[in-house]
Amino acid sequence: MFLKDYYAILQIPPSATLPEIKKAYRELAKLYHPDTNTAGTDTAVRFAEIKEAYEVLSKPGKKEQYLQKRWYMQSMGRRKKRDLLTPHSVLLEVLELERHVAGLDHFRMDKEGLQNYILEIFEDGVLVQLQQYNEQETTRQIVRGLIKSAAPLTHSQVNKLGTLFYRLASNDNIIKREIDVFLKEHHNYTKKEKKLPLLILIITLVICLLIYFASR
Repeated sequence: MFLKDYYAILQIPPSATLPEIKKAYRELAKLYHPDTNTAGTDTAVRFAEIKEAYEVLSKPGKKEQYLQKRWYMQSMGRRKKRDLLTPHSVLLEVLELERHVAGLDHFRMDKEGLQNYILEIFEDGVLVQLQQYNEQETTRQIVRGLIKSAAPLTHSQVNKLGTLFYRLASNDNIIKREIDVFLKEHHNYTKKEKKLPLLILIITLVICLLIYFASR
């Protein structure tokens, strides 16, 4: 997966504030705008990238999703450089993910990106290698960390990850029961969440009717 570095495009650090982002955009837009710079097609392409970077970094929702993808990409890059895969190294990765998810706005988060990231942690035979160590307590902590990280996902995404969780649990009935409870509670919660808009609508209509009849 390729992800553009919007900060590099705008020539600003990741710590840049909104006023700094706007200032960088204005300066670069003047320099590369096709109406004032006719040096060639490269100018138009460069301006389009500058505009795209600004559109993402200046809007909170788009920026948050971009930063999540950026974090996933950087984390995956670090993972590929690791020398040794052990239950402990995977646990540290899961705990880092758990901390990352805890700081996100669950309404704006990139849920598909999170689901894919969790699946990618265990790609290329990682699951098989972990089971060879047979470190039950560490595996339990890994599963518990994944459960907390997956909590904001949709019901279908959690179900997909549930298969992975059970494979990690293997024959550990204690952690299997915890997975059962999580999946059941998550299913019940999402069912209630789906009914919430209808409930709000009904309450709103009742209040409107009460106000109408009270004013007559």
